Amino acid sequence: MPLQVSDYTWQQTETAVFISVSLRGVSVRDTDVFCTENYLKVNCPPFLFEVFLYAPIDDESSKAKIGNDTILFTLHKKEAAMWETLSLSGVDKEMMQRIREKSVLQAQEKAKEAMEAKAAARREDQKYTLNVMMKIEEEERKKIEDMKENERIKATKELEAWKEHQRKAEEQRRIQRKEKLHQQGKQIEEERKKLKHKSLTRNSASRNLDTKGKNSENIFYEKLKEDCIPAPRSVGNIKINFTPRVFPTALRESQVAEEEEWLYKQAEARRAMNTEIPELSDLKEEEKNPEWLKDKGNKLFATENYLAAINAYNLAIRLNNKIPLLYLNRAACHLKLKNLHKAIEDSSKAYRIMKLPLRLIHPTKLYKVMLRRFGI
Repeated sequence: MPLQVSDYTWQQTETAVFISVSLRGVSVRDTDVFCTENYLKVNCPPFLFEVFLYAPIDDESSKAKIGNDTILFTLHKKEAAMWETLSLSGVDKEMMQRIREKSVLQAQEKAKEAMEAKAAARREDQKYTLNVMMKIEEEERKKIEDMKENERIKATKELEAWKEHQRKAEEQRRIQRKEKLHQQGKQIEEERKKLKHKSLTRNSASRNLDTKGKNSENIFYEKLKEDCIPAPRSVGNIKINFTPRVFPTALRESQVAEEEEWLYKQAEARRAMNTEIPELSDLKEEEKNPEWLKDKGNKLFATENYLAAINAYNLAIRLNNKIPLLYLNRAACHLKLKNLHKAIEDSSKAYRIMKLPLRLIHPTKLYKVMLRRFGI
């Protein structure tokens, strides 16, 4: 049963009430204070102090200060007026209980409203934070898209400039070829005139020698003979037709059997390209040649782009799997990428294509042996 505290003093003004409660010999840290508009309670075991206030107060702005075995309350009145007493008079136990229950319900409702307000404020903060993050992400995405668009425009301009440069260079080369052909035509014409002049000079010299041996002819007769020399023939064009050939070499320098075999392999590779390899549909005609793909892979290997070189060699092998150098170059790429098993496999395939005896050796040595075999 708690002991009611009666040792307290109070003072008032028109707007505030000041209450001082002494709690001597009691730990203030264990003190529990409960305050509503019409009820004030201090629970400090084994003591209890409660007051049923004369008029309503503003419990939110009211304060309590604990220290020096004393609790000092500063209660702000809702209406400015002087109280006759601190607590209500003529309050029975039932009324006290109703006031206590009402005060507890009011405190619970206020606590609930405070929690809801706090949750609503938290949700608003989260919503605001989410909106800010979405705006930041939208700005970043727009910035990235602008950068991509600028890069695309820049690349397009560079491509157009390169095409224009190539067109001008081709036009310049065409003009130079025309000028060179014109110069060669002039030189040929000049040499032809010189040859004609030399032939005329030799003919006149031979006639002079003949006339000197004949005493019966005079100088007038010699002049007459010179005037009767016929004019040179007019210039004409000779058209030469060559036998049509696939190869650039002349027919007398060709090797018909090897050429036919090469053409057969090319036709077979083209048939395989059109039916079995859909990846070649976007390539140009000259890019569908295994030799071209091999050269492309060699250039990629020189730039240390080994994966792209492997792709080029793979496509070339699919076109023609009888060229050992393709397997050898692909083995070199695998060796650079530390794929030793694949390097051994490609080197072994190259050996089998060349019909050489295969021995168990290190892939690096096998690669060097293949290089010496091809004379690279």
